[in-house]
Amino acid sequence: MSNTTMPPFGAMRRKEREITSREEIDEILGLSTVMNLALSDNNVPFLVPVFFAYDGTALYYHSACKGTKMEILSRNYRVCFEVSVEQGVIESETACDFEARHRTVIGFGNAGIIEDMPEKVRALDMIVARFTDRTFSYPPGSLDNTAVVRIDILSIKGKKHGF
Repeated sequence: MSNTTMPPFGAMRRKEREITSREEIDEILGLSTVMNLALSDNNVPFLVPVFFAYDGTALYYHSACKGTKMEILSRNYRVCFEVSVEQGVIESETACDFEARHRTVIGFGNAGIIEDMPEKVRALDMIVARFTDRTFSYPPGSLDNTAVVRIDILSIKGKKHGF
């Protein structure tokens, strides 16, 4: 994983807003529980929010085994993702000078369904841990009917304003 760019993710225009610290990017990924996942099928975009976990190298989310996300992933494993925290508005005396207060991470990656059961359970445990300290066991039927997807991050950038 790198902070390098790849199309269409060019150089940041407002360099003073770029987050260059990997620690701050990781912090943002650790603070939010919702990731906006962008997929594309036949040049048609599809965007969906998902609960996720991050282990320092990859992102994980769960899904039903069937549905739009899974159908698109079967044809195109390339994804874009976005995570934002601490959104707000910076007001101004002039209407056109209002700005967004935010810390945001955007990246690209390759998504794949986890087939290995111990890895699948580990990923589900990470997702559940975002919401509770409790631990759970997963009934085999539920595990069979749940897809867990790992996104191997290819590039990632952060941006902030108002901090």
